[in-house]
Order: sequence, then C-alpha cells, then structure tokens
Amino acid sequence: MKLPTLMLLGAGELGKEVAISAKRLGCRVVAVDSYAGAPAMQVSDAAEVVSMLDGDALEAVIRRHRPDHVVPEIEAIRTERLLDLERAGFDVIPSARAANLTMNRDAIRDLAATKLRLPTAKFAYAESAEELERAAEAVTGLPCVIKPVMSSSGKGQSVARRRADLRTSWEYAVANMRGDRPRVIVEEFIDFDYEITLLTVRQRPVVGGRKLSDQARTIFVRPIGHRQERGDYQESWMPCRMSPAALAKAQKMAAAVVGEIAGPNGAGIFGVEFFVAGGRVIFSELSPRPHDTGMVTMISQDLSEFDLHVRAVLGLPIPTIRYERGGAASAVILADGASPSEPEYEGLDRALAHKGVQVRIFGKPSTRKYRRMGVALAVGPTADAARRTAKAAAKCVRVKS
Repeated sequence: MKLPTLMLLGAGELGKEVAISAKRLGCRVVAVDSYAGAPAMQVSDAAEVVSMLDGDALEAVIRRHRPDHVVPEIEAIRTERLLDLERAGFDVIPSARAANLTMNRDAIRDLAATKLRLPTAKFAYAESAEELERAAEAVTGLPCVIKPVMSSSGKGQSVARRRADLRTSWEYAVANMRGDRPRVIVEEFIDFDYEITLLTVRQRPVVGGRKLSDQARTIFVRPIGHRQERGDYQESWMPCRMSPAALAKAQKMAAAVVGEIAGPNGAGIFGVEFFVAGGRVIFSELSPRPHDTGMVTMISQDLSEFDLHVRAVLGLPIPTIRYERGGAASAVILADGASPSEPEYEGLDRALAHKGVQVRIFGKPSTRKYRRMGVALAVGPTADAARRTAKAAAKCVRVKS
C-alpha cells in the first residue's frame, strides 16, 4: 500500500496534532505556513514557507509535492485557487467549496441563514464605519457584536454597547482582519445560556469496501461546552449538559450544513458552533477542520478530533468512540507579552503535579500578548471538577518572553 501524503495548509497547534495522528497511520506529511518553525513543521516530513494568500505560490507548492490530500488548517488561503486545483484532480479536504465558503463569515452565514434557513442571530454586513453605524441602528440594535468576515481565534472581534463604540469596533476589526477585504459582520448580541461546539464527522461514501448511507456517513462527538474571552476560546469541557431536545436540534442543523458544504465526496471533521438560549438553538459559526475547543478530545476519549479527522480523510473505519468516565476539560496557556525570540516555560512541574493532568506545549517560535502557547488537559469525576483542575494547572505555567 502506497503511503499517502497529506499537505497541511496551516501548521499551527491544530495542524501539529493532525500531523501526529497522520504519522501514526503511516502518512507522509508536508506542513505549509507563512513562517518558519511553525508547530506542525516540527513533526512533519517536509515544510514549506509561503504566503497562502498568494495564489501562484500556493499552487506552485501543491503542484511541486503533488499530495494525495490537501488539508486546509486555517482560513487565510486563496481558496479560489483550491477550486481550480480540485477541478485538476487534487483532493481538497473536506472540499474546495467548503474551504471557500468558510474562509469568510459572510459566505457561510448567508448559506446557513438564507439557503438552509437555520436560526441565526440577526446580522448585517458593513464595509465602512458609516455602514456599520447604519446597520447597528437598522438591523441589530445595541449592544451588538462586530467581527471581521475573515479572521481566526477571535482576532478583531468586539462588542459595541454604545453608538460611540461602533467606530472603535470598526477600526479594531480592520486592524486585526486577515486578507485584503475590509468588511465586517455585525450581529445581534445573544444573551445565551451557554455555547457549544458540536464536532461533526463526515465520512467517505465508501469505508472499508462498504457503501454508507448518507445518514451513516455523519458521526457526532458529544457536545463540548466552551467559554471565550476577547472572542477566543479560554476553556472547554465535556460532557456539556444539554437537553435531548436541544441536542437533537443541534445535530439536525449540523448535519444539514455539513452535508451541504462537504458535497457528495467530501470528508473530514467540522466544528459547528451553537448558542443555546432556553429552548432555542442558534447556529453561530462553522470550521471545516478540527476546532480549538476540541483540544479537550485529546483527553476525553480514545479517538481525538485529530484522529477522527485523519480517519475520515483516509476513508478508514470509525466503529465507535470510547469516552472517559466522568468529565474532561482544557484550559489555555497564554503569553502575557510579545517577543520575537523562542520563549521559555516555567511551572510545568507544578502543573503536572495535579492528578489527571496532561500539558501540551505547542512550540511556537515567538510570542505576542494573549497568544495561545499551550493547553492544560484534565480529567475528573465531573466536568466541573475537571475544569477546576485544568484551570489550576494552566495557571502554574508561565511563558517567559
């Protein structure tokens, strides 16, 4: 059997875990990112440094390595070129259309709200501070949430509570956006009870020589609760308590949107986010790849989200997922300052002295304030107990810039 080659477009901490899972199954991995020494490059067979917003450079590196599977791991990619490459015969995960739709929040929101008619927050788009002020007045009201249509890890996201905040929010969004399009989405502020990530696995049409029904192709991981600050995840936990009715609504919506954008042959894992407010389940966002809140799956179960992603990509069976008894949680380890040099870490010994704790240091070569540099993982008799332990362990680790 020829060992398949996976090319990761984006080589951060999530890509690093995908690379490890792929290497365990005998794959060759090529990691691509815009800077040298990215986490996934440290565990891959080859590395390339290119701007993936440069369509010619992106196509050149893909054609040079000719991978069996092209696996986008970030949003900042010239995804129109992936559409061309898919037509030329390259397998883009989960599909070039999925990567193209989810690169920008406006495309996936329009699909979910208009075509699939999923419940979402009220929203509008703006391409100037003046348009933002008009949209907030006419559509969403105040307070409202403003996000760049293209960003990641919460960059550029803010809440405007007064009209005077809107111009500041516009400037913050534009300063922190990815890509070259100054456009934001402004959303109604949802007073939710909690928010979840529903990891949704889409398998190949044929697995192990057996043709799967459309329903059987979709597998759900137990819902993951999470908490954000500055628009970025700070902790996640499993199990997240939710009613059977709310879970059924979330699964139905996730299956609809994943099936639509993956297409007939697409495969991989999707992080589908929902707000839950009383009996309402509200679609928020979708990532066609492993999700940062899903790092808890590295300790909550036998097959992490990264293992599930790689199995789906390779068309390998996923017979069952065995979950940890009790609860599991993750808590991020953040940098508190900026430095261009490789950081040092203090307190790993104290963190690992906590019962049921594991720590992952991502190996990023530089820091900036609030940059995610690692994660503490914990198990406990309940999700709440695991959360307390994970946060305590994360606080032990200091990133020295």
